[in-house]
Amino acid sequence: MPMLDNVIQRIQNYSPRAVALPQDAREAAVLMPLTRSAHPELVLTLRARNLSTHGGEVAFPGGRRDPEDRNLIYTALREAHEEVGLAPSLVEVVGPLSQVVSRHGVKVTPYVGFVPAELEYRANADEIDSIFSVPLEFFASDPREITHRIDYLGRTWYVPSYHFAGYKIWGLTAVMVVELVNLVYDTQIVLTEPPQLTKKEL
Repeated sequence: MPMLDNVIQRIQNYSPRAVALPQDAREAAVLMPLTRSAHPELVLTLRARNLSTHGGEVAFPGGRRDPEDRNLIYTALREAHEEVGLAPSLVEVVGPLSQVVSRHGVKVTPYVGFVPAELEYRANADEIDSIFSVPLEFFASDPREITHRIDYLGRTWYVPSYHFAGYKIWGLTAVMVVELVNLVYDTQIVLTEPPQLTKKEL
């Protein structure tokens, strides 16, 4: 089965986890743009360092839901257009992954969407320092440099930190990436247990 057909089938047959939070919890959505190509790449951003939340961190395009947003898919597409100049008409939304909660208590829903492989993005200088892409298969071997222990929602998570082309991919972004890679490649990267030490680390 071609890679993109595999992605569509697995996401559409997937049942994402929902997060139990107070009904008045703030909501946000991000778009996980995946290039429509034989070797799909994830499009990511480096947030501007002067931002009050997650400044200088790698993230997917996205942001908080505005009151007038009709749904969270609209939020993800609107934010992607504002941040990187990605027209909503160029995105084929495949489906959602599991909700995650930021350290600021915001419930974030990620949506995977196909985008053309050859696109020129325009970074909104007020929010985005740079835009880059990473082959999805890069993550399949779990080439983490370190693992961060994160305690939230009453549980302990062991989240990988990846480095690619000078960028550090970690935190909630890495959690979303791991879920997608597990879904597409059956990699079975576990976030609820400490990783096995390699011979180099022993």
